[in-house]
Amino acid sequence: MFQEYDVIVVGAGHAGCEAAAAAANMGSKVLLVTMNLQTIAQMSCNPAMGGIAKGQIVREIDALGGYSAIVSDESMIQFRMLNRSKGPAMWSPRSQNDRMLFSQKWRERLEQTPNLDFYQDMVKEIIVEGGKASGVVTGLGHHIKARAVVLTNGTFLNGVIHIGEKKFGGGRAAEKAATGLTEQLVSLGLESDRLKTGTPPRVDSRSLDYSKMEEQKGDEEITGFSYTNSKKPKEQRSCWITYTNSQVHELLKTGFDRSPMFTGRIEGVGPRYCPSIEDKINRFAERDRHQIFVEPEGWNTVEIYVNGFSTSLPEDVQYAALRKVPGFENVKFFRPGYAIEYDYFPPTQLNYSLETKQIANLFFAGQINGTTGYEEAACQGIMAGINAHLKTKNEKPLILKRSEAYIGVLIDDLISKGTQEPYRMFTSRAEFRTLLRQDNADLRLTEISYRLGLASQERMDKVLSKRNEVEEIKTVLKNIQLEPGEINGLLEQLGSSSIIEKQRVEKILLRPNLQLKDIAQHVPKVQEALNSFQLESVEQAEIQTKYQVYIDKEKDLVSRMRQMEDLAIPDSFNYHSIQALSAEAKEKLNRIKPQTLGQASRISGINPSDVQILMVYMGR
Repeated sequence: MFQEYDVIVVGAGHAGCEAAAAAANMGSKVLLVTMNLQTIAQMSCNPAMGGIAKGQIVREIDALGGYSAIVSDESMIQFRMLNRSKGPAMWSPRSQNDRMLFSQKWRERLEQTPNLDFYQDMVKEIIVEGGKASGVVTGLGHHIKARAVVLTNGTFLNGVIHIGEKKFGGGRAAEKAATGLTEQLVSLGLESDRLKTGTPPRVDSRSLDYSKMEEQKGDEEITGFSYTNSKKPKEQRSCWITYTNSQVHELLKTGFDRSPMFTGRIEGVGPRYCPSIEDKINRFAERDRHQIFVEPEGWNTVEIYVNGFSTSLPEDVQYAALRKVPGFENVKFFRPGYAIEYDYFPPTQLNYSLETKQIANLFFAGQINGTTGYEEAACQGIMAGINAHLKTKNEKPLILKRSEAYIGVLIDDLISKGTQEPYRMFTSRAEFRTLLRQDNADLRLTEISYRLGLASQERMDKVLSKRNEVEEIKTVLKNIQLEPGEINGLLEQLGSSSIIEKQRVEKILLRPNLQLKDIAQHVPKVQEALNSFQLESVEQAEIQTKYQVYIDKEKDLVSRMRQMEDLAIPDSFNYHSIQALSAEAKEKLNRIKPQTLGQASRISGINPSDVQILMVYMGR
């Protein structure tokens, strides 16, 4: 039944879909194996993409030739650019999506991808020969050969679902868990552990009273995620905001004695930044209310996602408490919230390519590495797919640096520091976030994608055109000078000090409360000079002009840190031979085996003196 494949991808969630598409688009013959072909790219939790730092990741995936951004644009029901009141390093695109349409669009994309086959079955074992992964064994007993295997198992590895005192096996609501793989991988020398995540109840929109809630509309201008001309909606659906109260909290507390989280039935650690509602009222007892986001699940459904009310309390407690939330007095459940506990493999066991150190040609991506979130999974998926393809061709892996992409930050954090709780990306995790903005992901990464064969000539030409336009616009802003009479009226309106002699537009633009579009609307000659340029290029030129000092500082810091990144440490390096290193440093360096001095410096527990000792020793 089966030919020999270049790459087999196990699991068709966000990581698996991106991995399969990337490897296939680069020319590998790929098989995507999933337990249920009807749930490809399912949004298991909230029907949304992007958000703080996550939106930047989606745009980076797009620049690398992935599909997440295009699918998000094609299935969105609402779009918002978050943090517009802050600097551009914080601007983060976010979409509310039609859950069923999102999955459908992903499947259409995959089915139109050459070199990609599908098969529905559970993978229970990896074929390992001579220390290398060389295929998979399925639940139906098929042995399928491949030159590389990518595991993207999500929450399915020995998954257990908890609702109050009820507990049953499952990888997602109404879907069975995957068994056998963890045990085999542990027997081959890999270490596994348990994590947990949760999801809120889904309810019937027709049973809610929206007059008691605050409406949250989308942006008037839909920027979207993709740098391509992806199709975006002509209209949008609103979300709504309401709040818990002391009555809700008291009712929730009545179920604490039956809570699997508080009674110790759940062993895995949950996501710190997305706590359950019972965890919120327990940890933040001083707060008398918590925000609830009421999010539609699509264009043609009445199902509602109750964001902010994630829980594993008994159904009767969930129901009674939710009925005390304003607007939910007559709520009808579609299904209760639940927690799910699953196996993951601490990511310090991986190389930067996401290939396991223990077993060659075996790659991990997504929640199996301890992350949480669709975007975190998808970006690991595209990197694992790219590197699995490159490995089969005996080519060097693609490694993105921390200064090149949020994806580089995420992978470096996982490999160097590991994680003992579900890892979520934030802008604060990136030390070079002024360089890693959502607006310039195409300028940063499309050239890499083009070299790999993922980005088309058309996309590359578009980026080169944008780059040239930006430089032209910056020259225009440098050359146009404004007289006091031309600009002072606008400056006074904005509460900014007047100018007393003529100044270049680029200098005036440095004022924090002034935007280029304001100047253009007020001064006809500026508007006329910018008319022939793309709006995207004008925005990019404005950001670069306004923040050039900060951008230059970060670039200088990157170049100074590059020295440590370029100091490679051989795998065979014996840290125990260096007497001056602390016992903790020896143990962690030997376990993680950093590839560079820069990576060694970011390992938790490695202090600056340890790095200096290594530097001196390597210098000798």
